[in-house]
Amino acid sequence: MLVAAAVCPCPPLLVPDVAAGAAPELNDARTACTDALGVLAASRPDLLVVIGPADPAGRGTHPEGAAGDFREFGVDLEVRLGQERGTREGRPLPPSLAVGAWLLARTGWADAPVEGLGVGEPLETARCVETGRELARRADRVALLVMGDGSACRTLKAPGYLDERAAAFDAAAARALGDADPEALTALDEPLAYELKAAGRAPWQVLAGAAEGAGLAGRLLYEDAPYGVGYLVAAWS
Repeated sequence: MLVAAAVCPCPPLLVPDVAAGAAPELNDARTACTDALGVLAASRPDLLVVIGPADPAGRGTHPEGAAGDFREFGVDLEVRLGQERGTREGRPLPPSLAVGAWLLARTGWADAPVEGLGVGEPLETARCVETGRELARRADRVALLVMGDGSACRTLKAPGYLDERAAAFDAAAARALGDADPEALTALDEPLAYELKAAGRAPWQVLAGAAEGAGLAGRLLYEDAPYGVGYLVAAWS
């Protein structure tokens, strides 16, 4: 059963070594992520699953101890998912899960076994929801760290250029995440999310499936669009 969730953005720029001189611009987002992960620790889960968008090479499960790095972003920094009880063998973590692993290491996570799950951005809503339901049945007390960004079309300089639909999409996602509303997350427009390059849509809808019937309350801890990309942080418990 799902007992807690933290929702965080997943840009590599969240890691100060990657952001370099621009690092202070995301300090508020990092603080909010730390607060959200504190909710996970307080829930005392039996299993933590880190979910994030991934390309085909990074999709599927990643065991505890799986390694990732930020070399493709010009930084020789390696991270590991979870503790020494895991293994470094297997595929490298996709960037979203590497950012999640960095957040866990930053907050000193050592409470429960950790796994990773990379999901494809095109994954249809029904499969996302069913995946979430399956995750919620994995243990008596399951927690999720859900990595994903909103639209990438909020400004002219955004990665996806300006799209007038982006602000409303991000606002709807923010309301759903802040209210811990699985139905509203499930209702997010899948084709529109893809057009707006909203990489968080599929992970958020996995969360929606996991949260069905859990009766969790939510708090929106951060909402902004630096660099023209919607970044949201929320905590459910």
